[in-house]
Amino acid sequence: MEVKINQIETQNKNPKKRVLFIITQSEFGGAQRFLYELVTRLDKEEYEILIAADSLKESEFINSLEQKGIKTKRFNFLKREINPLFDLLGIIEIIKLINNFKPHYLHLNSSKAGVLGSIAGSLFKNLKIIYRIGGWSFNDPGPLWKKKIFIAAERITAKLKDIIVVNNKNDFEQALKLNIKPRQNLKLIYNGIDPLKTEFLDKEEARLHLFKKLSKDHGKIFQAEFLIGTVANFYETKGLTYLIDAVHLLNKSKLQNPNYKIILIGDGTEREKLESKIKNYGLEQDIILTGQIPEAYKYKKAFDLFVLPSVKEGMPWVVLEAMAAKLPIIATKVGALPEIIEDGKNGILVEPKNPSNLAQAINYVLQNERIRQELSLEAHQTVLFKFPIEKMIRETEALFQ
Repeated sequence: MEVKINQIETQNKNPKKRVLFIITQSEFGGAQRFLYELVTRLDKEEYEILIAADSLKESEFINSLEQKGIKTKRFNFLKREINPLFDLLGIIEIIKLINNFKPHYLHLNSSKAGVLGSIAGSLFKNLKIIYRIGGWSFNDPGPLWKKKIFIAAERITAKLKDIIVVNNKNDFEQALKLNIKPRQNLKLIYNGIDPLKTEFLDKEEARLHLFKKLSKDHGKIFQAEFLIGTVANFYETKGLTYLIDAVHLLNKSKLQNPNYKIILIGDGTEREKLESKIKNYGLEQDIILTGQIPEAYKYKKAFDLFVLPSVKEGMPWVVLEAMAAKLPIIATKVGALPEIIEDGKNGILVEPKNPSNLAQAINYVLQNERIRQELSLEAHQTVLFKFPIEKMIRETEALFQ
């Protein structure tokens, strides 16, 4: 496919840096949050930006970008699920988009976009291909044969990419070990946040909004001394089933537990399984699934404790937000979480897939007000000084050179 000369000529006439961002899903998650924080801060006088994602009709991510004046494009065939026909058509869609937009930089986000986008982008000269991954797909729960296919796909297509960016040391070290080697450089860039500009509702207002929504949705009044919260897409990787198991263990124990409720904000493919498990345990009064809530981060101060029971993570924004909201946090030892949380100082770390360990940690934090206060203050100090968003933006912009 001879598209190379035309692209070079057009690029030379345009002084702005043209960046095409491709992401598989338009449902708000970690990769989408990264893109939103990045592109809304890039100088419009210096950059021309286009973000392309799947064809999900109702997308808070796409709507938020368009409200900021960011140009977007919907794909017809780029999907998260593996489908040989759709994947081939997805590559063709990307080729056409590159040929029309003529970017200087192709920034790929998520595994599927990384594989298909690098194949399409390799057909164009003078196109710098950057791939940012928020957590290797081969670390997802699943059979060994599937993990090996994902590793092979990452290793092969890495040779088509100029730069690969990861957001935690574990993923960086795995890339080195598995020989996932781009043409130029493998980079570690941590996520960042601005705690002072994150617009949380105060505790009472956030609780009032949540309880009003729950009462309206469920037709009954909700009250609790303690609220334990999680914000997550309901995927297997988030480990929410182990949190439900932990609550079951807490209720069976002879410990004097405070009056608490678990609020799970989000939705996804695991919802029916989670609802079934909650019902089987008889925990309908203790664990409430709210569904998706726009700008869910604003409600974090409603919680007395934030729990993330994931079995796989990159560097989760929800934990940075919880730290910014001055919440005590319990999280699993996966992805970047051990790099963010120093166990017992600014949060509590537990083993993944271990409901007993999780139940003990929840009980320990709820029973100790002093511990909650200490963890909260240390968490806020950590995110304030170690993970500033300016550093993330600066290091990412340096790739567009």
